[in-house]
Amino acid sequence: MTKPRSFRSSFLVLGISAVFVSLAFCCFAHAQTYYPNTEVRISDLPSVTAKSKDASDVLAASLEIILRDKDICCGKNSALEDDVQRADSKSLKDVATRLQGRHVLSDGRPIMVTAEYVPATSLVGGTFIGTLNDKQPLLMEWNSHLYVVYGVIYSTIYSPEGGRTDSIFKIFLLNPRYSDQRREVTFNRQTDDWGKVQGLLTLKAVPQ
Repeated sequence: MTKPRSFRSSFLVLGISAVFVSLAFCCFAHAQTYYPNTEVRISDLPSVTAKSKDASDVLAASLEIILRDKDICCGKNSALEDDVQRADSKSLKDVATRLQGRHVLSDGRPIMVTAEYVPATSLVGGTFIGTLNDKQPLLMEWNSHLYVVYGVIYSTIYSPEGGRTDSIFKIFLLNPRYSDQRREVTFNRQTDDWGKVQGLLTLKAVPQ
């Protein structure tokens, strides 16, 4: 009676080992690649502060930071001066509509402005991160106030099939209303309410 019992025990051990090997192979074959806590920041933005707390002045200062060219925006005789003044500073969608298209610099040179408004509910993390990787800041409306987005901390997962999933943890913002310690703000996805973010605006101006 001892030998059959020993035989069955050996068979059970081998069977369990085979299951573990099978599971290990399965997990290895379907492994995902994970890149945690990647940080992107744009460090060469101009130190522009709004002339007042008025929404139109905050919009003009924000756009001047983003476009980084005073001939384009947003001082006197700049290409976008009139359109920025006519835009509804409380509606990024209206700002995008007015700025999109061809404009002319004071010396007669034409430029093309690409303006894309994205509601917060339609935001795609990869597009958001890609814009910052291209050294292009964004404009974000949060709690009905405008901020310049200049960086993020995020993690990325690549599936075996080549799919990509980005998770944004922190968004680094500039508040153009201030020049002191209140200027730098962090939006934390774990503690701040994304539902209070109205949308984002990407802007790019190039010679035509």
